[in-house]
Amino acid sequence: MNSFKEENYLKAIYQLGVIDKENVVGATDLANWLALKPPTVLEKLNSLVTKGLINYNKTDGAILTKKGYEIAINIVRRHRIWETYLYRQLNFSWSEVHEIAEQLEHVNSDKLIDKIYSILGNPEFDPHGDPIPNKRGVLPKSDRRPLSRSVKGCKCVVLGVSHDNEAFLNYLSDLKIALNDKLTVEQIISYDESIRLLNQKKESIIISAKAAEQLLVACLKPNCECKTAN
Repeated sequence: MNSFKEENYLKAIYQLGVIDKENVVGATDLANWLALKPPTVLEKLNSLVTKGLINYNKTDGAILTKKGYEIAINIVRRHRIWETYLYRQLNFSWSEVHEIAEQLEHVNSDKLIDKIYSILGNPEFDPHGDPIPNKRGVLPKSDRRPLSRSVKGCKCVVLGVSHDNEAFLNYLSDLKIALNDKLTVEQIISYDESIRLLNQKKESIIISAKAAEQLLVACLKPNCECKTAN
């Protein structure tokens, strides 16, 4: 059985690899992600190499082995299922579920996770719109894209966020934007690329360009021009 610390390292290597579109993760990036000192990270990386969970060298960085990847994707699966359960069944807000799920993801019971997953109706995405791996570690496909790629007049639905930090989620809550809400793009403001939207409550709001880049949506019209927008 792996320790909490080892699981956190493996999950971090997986997540950084996904974010950077690379499988290899540098030790410095990993240290920053985990808020640890580089010597501490290097010591643990060497331990993970010994256990056959990663391959690592100073030049390229760390990459998960097949065994390490299987553990990492299972932790990600547990985390996202717990987030979904907390959000749907216990009515926690989407800004609260991440920190709680960080603790619950280490409950090592596949039977429990499978039961929760079944009760939830085998969801494909968590409250932040992140894909939930199935038992084989396969991720579902999604048409989600950043709101920033929208064109005027687009009608879209909120599917998630690319960054689930609490401040950003609270910002969206203040704008009365939530998961699965339908939005209409009223105007792209040329000065700063901010976007004027009509939210679910039919209120006109303005979202910053930075926030629009992090808010993930999908077009409701089959042939919407947003799909080819830059």
